[in-house]
Amino acid sequence: MKETPRSRFLRVKCMDCENEQVIFGCASTVVRCVVCGRVLAEPRGGKAEIKTPIIEVLE
Repeated sequence: MKETPRSRFLRVKCMDCENEQVIFGCASTVVRCVVCGRVLAEPRGGKAEIKTPIIEVLE
């Protein structure tokens, strides 16, 4: 029986500059856009709170 990971990498799109960026779904630090600095995700003790649209969940 194969176990599936609970955490995923996500491709998200910044709402300010439209930059696409790959982030970790269980981020333990604040994740900012590398182009404009907008907060994309904040840690919430387990899974991160994603503050921007998710384009794709990467397997």
